[in-house]
Order: sequence, then structure tokens, then C-alpha cells
Amino acid sequence: MTKEIIQTHKAPQAIGTYSQAVKVDHTVYLSGQIPLVPETMTVIDGDISAQTTQVFNNLKAVAEAAGGDLSDIVKLNVFLTDLSNFPIVNDIMGLYFQEPYPARAAVGVAALPKAVGVEMDAVMCLKPQEYPAS
Repeated sequence: MTKEIIQTHKAPQAIGTYSQAVKVDHTVYLSGQIPLVPETMTVIDGDISAQTTQVFNNLKAVAEAAGGDLSDIVKLNVFLTDLSNFPIVNDIMGLYFQEPYPARAAVGVAALPKAVGVEMDAVMCLKPQEYPAS
């Protein structure tokens, strides 16, 4: 088993005792992303649409740093402080993913870091050409 810590300045830096992502062999575990702007480490201005878009951009940056892209995500977890916003998240997700879509869970939570409305984490499996032969 090979384990690699993934880091990129194109996504928010970890603000706790975690890594942006961890690659174990051909699987990448992406930590939760909230709508922080990487350059300022502040929450993006705007509504749930702006927040959701920033979260997907952050996930995309980490996925690319790991050697893949969003199409390699096989499981996506979405955490929302207001589940009535799920249709908005679903519509924006359609701009970032094509069929076959990843497995997904949407969970309503009481609160998220920095009082944001959405957080997402993911599991990604790299395609054979994206990792060196063992």
C-alpha cells in the first residue's frame, strides 16, 4: 500500500488536523470543502449558488492535484444546513458532472464551519492511465 498526502494552493489550505486529500494506491479521499476562496481563505460572498460553485471548484482543484478530475469521483457527500437548497445544489452539480454520476448522499446538518450553507467531501478512484504501474 502506498499513501500520499495531496496538497494544492488552488484550494483552501487545511485549517485543522487534516489533509486536503489522501491518496492510497488508486483511491483518493478528499476532505470536506467549504466555500472558502483559496487566495483569501474567506467565505465567498453570495448565496447558496455561489457557495456551491466555490465548493465544486475547490473539490476540482484537489482532484486535479491528485492526478484526476471530477469525473473520477465515485462517491460524493453533500452536507447542507438547509435541505430546501438541495435542488440548487443538484442543478449546479449538473454543470460539473456528466453521466454516469457518482453515488451521492445529501445530509441535513445543524451547522457547518464558518456558518456556511454547504460542505462536500468525496472519494475518487483514479483511472489506470493516471497512476504509475506497480
